[in-house]
Amino acid sequence: MDRRTFLLASAAASLAGCGRTGWIETTPTIDSPGMREGHALRDHRSLPPPSGTLETDIAILGAGAAGLSCAWQLARAGHKDFVALAGPEFGGNAAGGQYGDLGYPKGAHYLPLPSMESTHLRDMLADLGVIEADPFTARPVFDERVLVHAPDERLLIDGHWQDGLVPTLGIGQAELAQQQRFFAYTDSLRSAFGSDGRKVFCIPLAQSSQDARWRALDKRSFKQWLLDEGYTAPSLHWYLNYACRDDFGAGYERVSAWAGLHYFSARGGHARNAEDGAVLTWPDGLHSVVTRLSASISQRVGEHAWSLPGFAARVEEKTAGVEVLCVRIDSNNVPTTFLLKARRAVCAMPLFVAQHVMPQSLHAYGFDAARDLPPRAPWLVSNFLMDGMPREAQGVPLAWDNVVYRGDGLGYVVSTHQLIRLSPPQRSVFSAYQALNLDTPDDTRHWLAAAHPDDLRAQAAIDLVPAYGRDLWRHAAALEITVRGHAMATPDVGFLSRPGLLALRDAHGPVLFAHADLSGMSLFEEASYWGVLAANRAIS
Repeated sequence: MDRRTFLLASAAASLAGCGRTGWIETTPTIDSPGMREGHALRDHRSLPPPSGTLETDIAILGAGAAGLSCAWQLARAGHKDFVALAGPEFGGNAAGGQYGDLGYPKGAHYLPLPSMESTHLRDMLADLGVIEADPFTARPVFDERVLVHAPDERLLIDGHWQDGLVPTLGIGQAELAQQQRFFAYTDSLRSAFGSDGRKVFCIPLAQSSQDARWRALDKRSFKQWLLDEGYTAPSLHWYLNYACRDDFGAGYERVSAWAGLHYFSARGGHARNAEDGAVLTWPDGLHSVVTRLSASISQRVGEHAWSLPGFAARVEEKTAGVEVLCVRIDSNNVPTTFLLKARRAVCAMPLFVAQHVMPQSLHAYGFDAARDLPPRAPWLVSNFLMDGMPREAQGVPLAWDNVVYRGDGLGYVVSTHQLIRLSPPQRSVFSAYQALNLDTPDDTRHWLAAAHPDDLRAQAAIDLVPAYGRDLWRHAAALEITVRGHAMATPDVGFLSRPGLLALRDAHGPVLFAHADLSGMSLFEEASYWGVLAANRAIS
């Protein structure tokens, strides 16, 4: 029995035992956004002829973070002649959901304070009212309601909750010294510059130094770099592996050492009204940013219907521009199609989708899928509606982010944490995150496609059961599991030198590209950077 099967069997056995004590596990609702549409593209399902044609100046193919950022920048520039295909899921990895009046994230749930170099994001957050004053100074003023409140993070070790996620409870002095040495080093890298005068680690990634000395870090894994540098402390290795799984969807043995150090050294944002290291968060995660972006776009373009339901199935470059075959699939799984003709198109879809939609164009731009396609990590995002709060272990009280030391998940965030109350809320949503990296990504996707809801429920609760035991299911009134089989690009060893990604970044033809995949890491800051840049190029 492999490790994943063992973990699932153990969790299922634990839950089954709970059922015999008189309480019942919640039946989950399973959502797999994009799977139906993606399989239709992959399998080249026959489509009906187009029922009509729509013409526009700029067609944005996708409405995730990059596509919406592109639309926002176009609208700000006074350009109204554009449409954005909503795709299988409006908002993509920044989507959210609702249990009555309680919002929750179905993907990304926070933003770090933007660095000085992330001028595009500071501009956006100021427009959306998240930055209230001085957006381009070293310490802007942020909306107090979205600055994470204390306690922000805690870690469950041996049945006790400690403050912060770096293990310190019961850790010996030698290990603590290694932790301090590592963080002192990564802090020093925040102000390190390469021989070309650029910061070594920067967000957006494209502005990082090209100095060969530093780029050589991309030739080995983060784990190997740690061992080479004499870092052996188990607690430090656990935490850094957790950080890679949390941000990149894969363990530190797969992640590039450059990317691992970038995680700790590129984020240097500050706020006048928050401590360093604070993050921005909302009850429904980055879906609140999606909502505000949509409202900002609509306000600027007026009654123009800029967002269209449907997704791109084929993209062809023509003499006069670009022609897109668009598909809509109704609730009965019946497809209809229409043509979208544009002067220029912005491909704001993941590259693993684009390779099926426009393979010849991608090749013409210098992209070879077999060579250049980033590996993609499967994820589960599981939202538990809590009717009352389960009993807590000793230590730090319920925090915004709650993680189990050496747990197999990535912990859970609490949707009501940002709400100021005199007493704990009676209802909340616990959002549990998991990067399923126990097998190869393809093996995991095959398992997800065939998994029974009971297996998914056991996986969803794999961190919550150690924290709460049977009390979890006494209070879990509902459970929605979002399955993201291709959730994010992983910056594996060598990701910085994929020539096809570099070529698509510089593309300036009828089709422009805008997606976090161009950076090789799935961050909102990266997606929005490419979206804004594509908008500027499209109207230049």
